[in-house]
Amino acid sequence: MSAARSRSRLAAVQALYQMAVTEASGEQVVREFVRHRLGPQNEPEGGATDPAFFTELVRGVEAAGSELDDMIAAVLADDHHVERLETVLKVVLRAGTFELSHRLDVPARVAIKEYVDVAEAFYGKKETKLVNAVLDRLARALRPEELEERPGGSPPLAG
Repeated sequence: MSAARSRSRLAAVQALYQMAVTEASGEQVVREFVRHRLGPQNEPEGGATDPAFFTELVRGVEAAGSELDDMIAAVLADDHHVERLETVLKVVLRAGTFELSHRLDVPARVAIKEYVDVAEAFYGKKETKLVNAVLDRLARALRPEELEERPGGSPPLAG
């Protein structure tokens, strides 16, 4: 299940990018992806995706877009602005922020790692470090209890 979700996250970022550059609606892009890119006939070598999870991510990011951008802006360094981020980087951060803020069943550390991995599919260390830093700051603000250090200095385990 987690491998299917990982592939769904990557597909969701690709769909969100397509929406950003073509101005297509989420519904239109979800239909296209599910029908032509995520169906059993198009399964990647590693296996299937989770179409329901993919759909929730794309629709959720689309619906909460400005709210997500506000959360990202609140933790970006002063010399960075959401509107000036490269499009793929922006959609990776939006998707990660959506999971941290709306999918409380996904442990914060898992969401952060997953989107750092997605960023690595497109970028080098500089951008992946930015994704890690932004999502870590957001997770600490949104879910501080999950990221508190336990006595002895080790962080809590993420399930």
